[in-house]
Amino acid sequence: MDKQLIRNIMKSYDYPLIISVWMLAIFGLIMVYSSSMVSAVTRFGVSSDYFYEKQKMWLIASAVCFFFAAIVPYKILAGKKIVKGIFIASSVVLLAVAFIGHTANNATSWFKFGFFSVQPAELVKFGLIVYLAAAFANKQKRMAQPVKGQLFPIYYTLWICFLIAIQPDFGTAMIVFLIASCIILSSGLSFRLLFKQLLFFGMVFTVFAPFILPFIWDKIFSKERISRIYGFLDPFKYVDDAGFQLVNSYLAIGLGGLKGVGLGKSIQKYGYLPESHTDFIMAVIAEELGLFGVAFVLLLLAFIVLRGLYIARKCDDVFGSLLAIGISSMIGIQTFINVGGVTGLIPITGVPLPLVSYGGSALVLFMTSLGVLVNISMFAKYEAKYKHKTYAGKVAKKQSEKGLIF
Repeated sequence: MDKQLIRNIMKSYDYPLIISVWMLAIFGLIMVYSSSMVSAVTRFGVSSDYFYEKQKMWLIASAVCFFFAAIVPYKILAGKKIVKGIFIASSVVLLAVAFIGHTANNATSWFKFGFFSVQPAELVKFGLIVYLAAAFANKQKRMAQPVKGQLFPIYYTLWICFLIAIQPDFGTAMIVFLIASCIILSSGLSFRLLFKQLLFFGMVFTVFAPFILPFIWDKIFSKERISRIYGFLDPFKYVDDAGFQLVNSYLAIGLGGLKGVGLGKSIQKYGYLPESHTDFIMAVIAEELGLFGVAFVLLLLAFIVLRGLYIARKCDDVFGSLLAIGISSMIGIQTFINVGGVTGLIPITGVPLPLVSYGGSALVLFMTSLGVLVNISMFAKYEAKYKHKTYAGKVAKKQSEKGLIF
């Protein structure tokens, strides 16, 4: 390969974005150790660095995925075979987990392989983003002709959300639906057509609700979920039960103040926050590092989201633009839901903080997705600056002309 070409490619990489991602990932690893060192011994009966070591191994695996995704041309993802594989595999793994999955916290959402667990819904998030971006990019020339099956991706999205919801994992299903909505609303699909479909689904639901609700009522309005609503509305009234975690989250944030009590010196992680290294890791950050620590995390996440939307705007390729919107919205939506739960702005849903919370499946998902975002940025900048259409771009163009399967 031409040395000048390699230099031009290296100059085109978005280094501020790469640095931001890795600063958050490494910071998250440090905070996983700090927030889990007590509960690992007292609650789980393992060594104090147990969760740290597991997260470190996942971070190494994520690094491989990140750099691979940042190097391999993203337009390959628009290939017919890849899109077809994602379309089929997403449904298959979600159906499989319902029958052979591992149950934890009253949800059958995991595949357990020895010491490792994988949550398929996390991986399906990215797969759905790729599928929707490819499907709507392929349909751009026919957006004004709703009779030609423009709504199939929406039906498929609802099917995926349904499969996740019956695990039951309503939090992840809601996130997937919101991410898909961002892509759909950015795709150029007719708002009039969308409104008609909403009316249609509303009518269908009204007709079939009396027959369906008796079977799913207990899952949607389970005792645990109702108690979460009570804990959200008045946590201090239910401080010994549903409001326990939220009240202690408030205490952690209050104790931290501006500068925090110091790294590793949290009091609330001593059994007061059962999910201190996962869903409520932000509360531990607030207690140990104060407002400055919280601002550090939120500013980096905000930069990544805004950078992603900027990349989407600058990218001339429709597939790349929709892909960047999907990835950015995934980071932004999940951050809002996690921080909203920790601060009592919304009910607790059990959603991890991107790149920071403990969790292997989520970390691999985010790092791979952000690697793809870095790749989109590189191609957009390279083609704009050097006015050169790459080989991968020509291949993708031919694939687009042939048409995707959906």
